[in-house]
Amino acid sequence: MIKKGIISFLVAVACLSGASELNAQTKQSLASPDGNIKVEVTLSGGITYDVWCGDELVLDDCRLSMDVEGNVLGSSPKLQKASRRTVNEVKKPFLRMKYAEVPNHFNELTLRMKGNWSVIFRAYDDGMAYRFVTDLPGEIEVNHEDITVFFPHETRLVLQQSDRFRTSYEERYSFLKVSDWRAYDKIAHYPVLAMTPGGTKILMSESDLVDYPAPFFRGNEADGIASVFPNVVAETRPRSDKSEDVLLREPYIAKTSGARAFPWRYFVITKEDAGLVETTMTCRLAQDSRIDDTSWIEPGQASWEWWNAAIPYGPDVNFKAGLNVDTYKYFMDFASKYGVKYIVMDEGWAKDNMDPYTPNPNCNLFEIIDHGKKVGVDVILWLTWRCVEQNPGMFAKFAEWGVKGVKIDFMDRSDQWMVNFYERTVAEAAKHRIFVNYHGAFKPAGLEYMYPNLLSYEGVLGLEQMGNCKPENSIYLPFIRNAVGPMEYTPGAMNSMQPDNYSARRPNSAGVGTRAYQMALFVIFESGLQMLADNPTLYYRNDDCTRFISSVPVLWDDTKVLKAKLGDHLVVAKRNGEEWFIGGMTAERKEPLELELTLDFLPEGRTFTLTSYEDGLNADRQAMHYVKNVREVRKGDVVKIKMVRNGGYAASLK
Repeated sequence: MIKKGIISFLVAVACLSGASELNAQTKQSLASPDGNIKVEVTLSGGITYDVWCGDELVLDDCRLSMDVEGNVLGSSPKLQKASRRTVNEVKKPFLRMKYAEVPNHFNELTLRMKGNWSVIFRAYDDGMAYRFVTDLPGEIEVNHEDITVFFPHETRLVLQQSDRFRTSYEERYSFLKVSDWRAYDKIAHYPVLAMTPGGTKILMSESDLVDYPAPFFRGNEADGIASVFPNVVAETRPRSDKSEDVLLREPYIAKTSGARAFPWRYFVITKEDAGLVETTMTCRLAQDSRIDDTSWIEPGQASWEWWNAAIPYGPDVNFKAGLNVDTYKYFMDFASKYGVKYIVMDEGWAKDNMDPYTPNPNCNLFEIIDHGKKVGVDVILWLTWRCVEQNPGMFAKFAEWGVKGVKIDFMDRSDQWMVNFYERTVAEAAKHRIFVNYHGAFKPAGLEYMYPNLLSYEGVLGLEQMGNCKPENSIYLPFIRNAVGPMEYTPGAMNSMQPDNYSARRPNSAGVGTRAYQMALFVIFESGLQMLADNPTLYYRNDDCTRFISSVPVLWDDTKVLKAKLGDHLVVAKRNGEEWFIGGMTAERKEPLELELTLDFLPEGRTFTLTSYEDGLNADRQAMHYVKNVREVRKGDVVKIKMVRNGGYAASLK
C-alpha cells in the first residue's frame, strides 16, 4: 500500500513537470493589419513558424536558425522579451518600378533572446518576412543559416535550377512538385514560386542583402526545401578576362560584423495571381537611399548594338558597318530621332577588355561622346567585372570623359565577396555620378533602393538568347523574376517568329512571339534601363512601332493588373503622369485569347485617344502581322482584345 504522503509527492512532481514543459514552449502570434495573414512562432527546442492565408495553412512547421562559430542561434532559444509595433508609412522610391508611392503597413514582432540576438517577424496584408539581428562583439563567422520551409502536400514549385553555385541566373523555369525534389537534384536560387493545392501562391525572395551571400535551395523530399550557401572564397585563379575559377573556400559562409541585421527572408502570399505582379515587397524591406541628390540619375531607354552585331544596312548606310565611329554615330542619330537617351557600346569598344582607359582605335570614343552631346544622346560602356575590380580609378576617368553609365558583366556568383562587389562598385560609381546596369547578375535584393543609380539587373533568360527565349517561359517573368525587382530583358525584336518556324542568328536576329507581343513587353517588363535590342534599320522600316516603344516610360506612377492568369496571360495598365499604357502578353495556346478590358482606371470627365497595336489575323502563323487601331475612349468603356498564341497587345492612352 502507498502512503498518502507519497501520493501527494508524486502528484506534485507531475504538476511541476507539466509546468516545466509548458514554460519550455512559448508561442507568439502575429497577424497582418487586415488579419488575412497569420503567423504563429513556436520557441521550443528550436524556432519554428506556421503561416495561414485566411483559413489555409500555407507554411507548416518551418525552421530557422543561424550557426555562428558553432553556437546555433535558434537551438533551445531563451526568450528575454517580446515586443511589438505597428508601422503605417509611405515610401517614395526614386526607382518607381510600379508606383510613385509604396504603402508600407505592417505589424512587427521582435523576439529578443538570451545571448544578444533577436528574430524579427513582420506580417503584411500580402505576406510576411523575418530576419536575424545580432549584437555580438567584433567580427563573427557565420557557418550556416537554416532556411527550411515546409509546404502543404502536393504543392507545386516554379524555379530556376542550377547544378552549382556558379551560374548566370539565366536558366529556364523548372516545374515540379515539392515532394519530388530530391536532395541530390539540382539546386535553385531565389526567387522561388510555390503554388499550394488550396490555390495560394507564395513567392519567396530576400531584401536588404548586404555583406552576406545569397542562398540557394535543395529539396528535402518531405514537402520542404532547405537552404545551402556558397562559402566564402579563399583562393581564385583567372579563367579569362571575364571570369575566374574558385580554387578554395573557407569553412564558413560569411565573416561579418557581429552587430548587424541580416537579410530579410520574405514570402509574398496571395490568392490572386495579380498580387504577384503588384507586389513591392523588396522595396518595402530595403534600406532607404544613401544618395541624397538623385537629380543626375536619368533612367531611360538605350539603343544596343550587340544583338544586331552592329551592322545597320539601310539605304543611308554608306559606310563599313561594325565597331567603329561611323556605326556608333549612326546608332546615336537613330536614338536622337526617337528620343532614346542612350546607346550601349558593348564588348569591343576597348582595345583590351582588361584596359578601360584605351579605346579600340576604330572606336574614337571621344569623337563618339562629342557627337552624342550634339544630338542629345549619352554613352553607356560595357565592362567585365574583373576589369572593374582591377581599375579602381576608372569611374573618375569615365566621368571626366562624359560617360553616363556602365554595363558590368559576367559576375556569375553570389557569395559574400561578390555581393560586396556589387555594393562597393555601385557606391563608387555614385561618387562620380555614373549609373550602373548589372549584366550576368543575380536577382535584385534591395541594393537598387540603397543606391538608385543601380538601374537594372539581368538575371533572366532574356532576348539575347534568341530562339531559346520563348513566351512559354517569359510569361512567368512578371509573376516571379520581375516581381522582385528591375529586369534587363532587352525586348524589341522587329523580326518576329512563331517557335515552330524560328530560324535566326546574328546579325539577322529575331524574337519568338508576335510583333504586338514584343511591343507589349516594353509596358509589362520593368527596368530602369530598357534596351531597344534590334537594328536601327528595322526600326526605321517600322516607324509606327518604333514611335510607340520609344514613347513608353521606364518609371511608373501607378500600375493596374487588368487580367492575370499565371502561366497563361497577363494584361496591365500603367500610368506615367497623365498618360496610360496597356501591355498584354500570352504564351503558347491552341485558340486565340479573347478578353474584355474595362477602362475604369481612367479619370472622370476626360476623353483619351487609344492607339493600339494588335495581333493580326494571321499572326498565329506569320508573327509579324499586326494591326494598328485608333479610337476615342472614356472611363468605364470596354475594350475587346484578342491575342493569338505567343501574342500580345500594346496600347497608349493619351
